[in-house]
Amino acid sequence: MAKKVIGVVTSDVQDKTIVVTVTSRRTHPLYRKQYTESRKFTAHDETNQAQKGDRVEIVECRPISKRKTWKLDHIVETGHAKIELEENEIVAELEHKNDELKEDKV
Repeated sequence: MAKKVIGVVTSDVQDKTIVVTVTSRRTHPLYRKQYTESRKFTAHDETNQAQKGDRVEIVECRPISKRKTWKLDHIVETGHAKIELEENEIVAELEHKNDELKEDKV
């Protein structure tokens, strides 16, 4: 049975490839101090559906390339998407702020 891991997408720049960071908490055997370990995996994303910040589950598979031996199983939780404003909305918002500043000065 293939291993499954849940992590956060830290890079989606490459075509059909994502970099997933998996973090885990461990306890030191002698000092009993907890610490965080993080590992990075490159995973195959055939449809380029995962975005940076998404929480995803990846599954082990046959080697796809030299460093890619994982593939995207599914997106567990989408990250916080960027809000893109249209140019005319930005201009209207800036004009409104300028009007408020002028009223405050008078």
